Amino acid sequence: MSIVKINVLTVPDDQRETLEKRFAARAGTVESSDGFEWFELLRPTEGTDTYLVYTRWRTEEDFQNWMSGRGQAAHSGGGSADADRPKPAATDSTLWSFEVVQQAGPPQS
Repeated sequence: MSIVKINVLTVPDDQRETLEKRFAARAGTVESSDGFEWFELLRPTEGTDTYLVYTRWRTEEDFQNWMSGRGQAAHSGGGSADADRPKPAATDSTLWSFEVVQQAGPPQS
């Protein structure tokens, strides 16, 4: 089955709009990647500063291939010290990894 990667981002209140605009502007950068299955940006609603970036991939290899290519450019891990690059909206980031072992959806009509 698929794998899920959840990037846990700590985002101060004054950076929420910036983060959401940046994700909206990046539309399409991951969707065309081989093995990509799903993306969601989850905004906190209950008194926390933690956003979740949910992506689902066919395999770990597909995710790693994206990260070493286009994903590297999308995340500041490319190694370039570009002075014009805007500062990150998040103050902290942690990557969680999961395997999908069960799934369900609504019944098909």
